[in-house]
Order: sequence, then structure tokens, then C-alpha cells
Amino acid sequence: MRALSGALFVLFYCFLSPGFAQTGTPVRATTPANTSASLERGASRRVTLDVVVTDKNGIPVFGLQQADFTLLDDKQPQAILSFEAHGGASTAQQMPVQVVLVVDAVNIGYTALGYERIELDKFLRQAEGKLPLPASLVILTEAGAEIQPVATPDGKVLADLLKSKDVGLRTIRRSQGFYGGVERAQISLDAMERLAAYEAKQSGRKLVIWISPGWPLLTGPHVTLTDKNHQALFDAIVRLSAELRDARITLYSVDPLMEDLGSPRTFYYESFLKGIKSASKTENGNVGLQVLAVQSGGVALFADNYISNSIGKCFDEAKAFYTLSFDSPPADGPNEYHNLQLKIDKPGLTARTRTGYYAQP
Repeated sequence: MRALSGALFVLFYCFLSPGFAQTGTPVRATTPANTSASLERGASRRVTLDVVVTDKNGIPVFGLQQADFTLLDDKQPQAILSFEAHGGASTAQQMPVQVVLVVDAVNIGYTALGYERIELDKFLRQAEGKLPLPASLVILTEAGAEIQPVATPDGKVLADLLKSKDVGLRTIRRSQGFYGGVERAQISLDAMERLAAYEAKQSGRKLVIWISPGWPLLTGPHVTLTDKNHQALFDAIVRLSAELRDARITLYSVDPLMEDLGSPRTFYYESFLKGIKSASKTENGNVGLQVLAVQSGGVALFADNYISNSIGKCFDEAKAFYTLSFDSPPADGPNEYHNLQLKIDKPGLTARTRTGYYAQP
């Protein structure tokens, strides 16, 4: 098989398609790729992190104090400058967090999408439609992403909205191979960046639950990238990382394709979780849905018998979380990747937050 040119990947980062429709406040234009290297330059060095702490059973833990946390930036301890604990007696209306549910009709077949919609409808209507947190709905089709801009705690409203949407048949199929994969990835990543741009204008933390097997990773022995492609991809990674962090988005991916569970495809994304320090190290897989989810402090979930259970687990993680901040040390050069670690001074607990960020001089 001949090598497929990595020049196709440049399509991912044009971000010029008008495919982000919404009702309400318009979304700002996205930042061109050639300016992304300076996206964070000159901005405040203050870094805000949302943190989930779980016990050995995966249950979120409330009641920890600032002294329980140790923050490492590239293995160097950093002073925690602010600390807030959220949860406990707080009601859903008081919690500084909302949920965005993304129904992805681009990267899934019609039959599986139908099942996904049934499960999501069931989740939204349970408990008489009283959601644990306010939520909004985004529906992603080949025409682009449509967002309902106002979050509501009334699940019945969202269920009725979902029911009213006719997403149609998907025309870009897996059988179209690499070229169809490029188009699906372009639509998906464009929607991701535009959603981040919109949510950056909203206050508080956001849990984005993207119900999808994800777009193709487009990485392998027959896919090559030129130096120019590598640099464009690195610029896009830096930009998207900053935009998700600025919007305080924790991304969760929920894969509804039960027939893929256990296949090599399921866990291939784990090869791309490590932070990228230079353009020469980039691969298309570095912008996979599951990769972005884990790097944002979220998780990649794979379907059990009920998709609604996986969605519920994501909501549960917002019942107790912590927000802390620190000042990034000056970087030696632009877009210097810093690895983050959080340690807890209590046995049996695990802290999860953003895995890294790009610092500036």
C-alpha cells in the first residue's frame, strides 16, 4: 500500500467551515493556526485546575483540605495559591458546574445512534426529569454542530428537544477509509474548538460528555507527515489545549459501540496520552477524542449494557471536586510543555486533573 500523504491532515486545522449553528449568542471566530504559538504568551501565569479525587471504588471524595494536596509541575513542587472545595451540602443550583451533552451523529452508524438516543432519553427523563446538574445539548451532524445555549436542570426539556431533532442518515462512512476519516475528524475537531470558544464565555466548570466512539486516529505506517504538517499539528495541539483549559472544560468520552469492546481499536488511544513537547513528535492520534478527554482530567468510558449508566457516572464526578490555582514558572521558550501531577496525603485516594499545559516565557 502506498503511503498516504500527511498533507491531508492540514484540512483538520482550517477551521473555516460555517458548521456551528446555534440559537442565542453567536460564537466568536476561532484563532488561525499561525497565531496559536502566541495564544498564551503575555497572558497571566495563573493556572486554574479542577480536580476530582476518588477512593479505591471510584467514588468522588469530599472534605479534603488544601494541605492534603501536593502539586508538581515537571516534578517540581508549586505553591497552591487558591483552593476551593465544592460539594457536600451544596445543591445542584449552587454548584459552579454545568454539563454539556454532545450527541455525535458523525462518527457512529444510524442503528447505534438510534440506541444511543433511546438511552439518553431514558437518562434525561428519569427521576421525573430532575437532573443532578444543569445541562445543555449539542447535536453534531455532518452539517456541523448545533448547540442549545441555555443549560437547564429539567431533563424533560432536553429529552423533548432531542426527540424533535432529525439527524438524518450519515453519508461519511467507515468504508470510505482514510479520506472519509479525514472529513469526519475535521468536522469533529472544528466543533470541539468552537464549543470551547463558546464555553470560555460562560462562568464555572463544564463537564462535556461526548457520546461517540471518536473520530479516526489516522495514524499508522502508511500515514506520513511533512515537517510543515508536524508544525501545523503541534500549533493546533497547543491551541486546543489552551482553549479547553481557558474554558474550564473537563471532557468525558462515552463510547456507545458495544460491539467494539475489547477490540484493539478500543485502547489504541492510550499510545498517544503522553504530552507532546515538540512538533517533530506529533502524530494525528494526539488529537483523538479519548486522548483529549484523559488529558483534560476526564475519562474515556466504554459502553456496558446501558449507555445511560456511563452518562450517570460522569454526572456523579461533579458531586465533589476541588478547584486550585498556581502560577506557572517562566518557560525557556514558547509553547514549553509542562507535566502536572497531584499527590494526596491520604492512602487509597487518587487525584485526577489536567495532565499538562503549555507554558510561555
